[in-house]
Amino acid sequence: MAKQKILFICTVNRMRSATAHKLYENDERFEVDSAGTDRTANVVLEEWHLEWADAIVVMEKQHHNKIRDRFPQWYGEKPIVCLYIPDEYVYMQPELIVLLREKFEDVYERGLLKA
Repeated sequence: MAKQKILFICTVNRMRSATAHKLYENDERFEVDSAGTDRTANVVLEEWHLEWADAIVVMEKQHHNKIRDRFPQWYGEKPIVCLYIPDEYVYMQPELIVLLREKFEDVYERGLLKA
């Protein structure tokens, strides 16, 4: 069975989405990538990221809105789920890892990542 392609998005792709990417990069269920919405992001979100992904996971509502505003042709084409994780953690912080796993697994188990 093909792995589901998950794109994790935050603002600068250094803390939250980078941690999520690291946590799930070897998960047999998924193929993952990550990007940031800000022009200073480690990996800046581009149209090809959205085209590649089966589902998009954002950390805050503002990221959802930026996708809608910047890439209206992709908005509504793929499931976009918000984890509501604020920008107050550092890369691989234990509390962030727990929060990401709890929220992402809940979203996955509830089937919210399916088109």
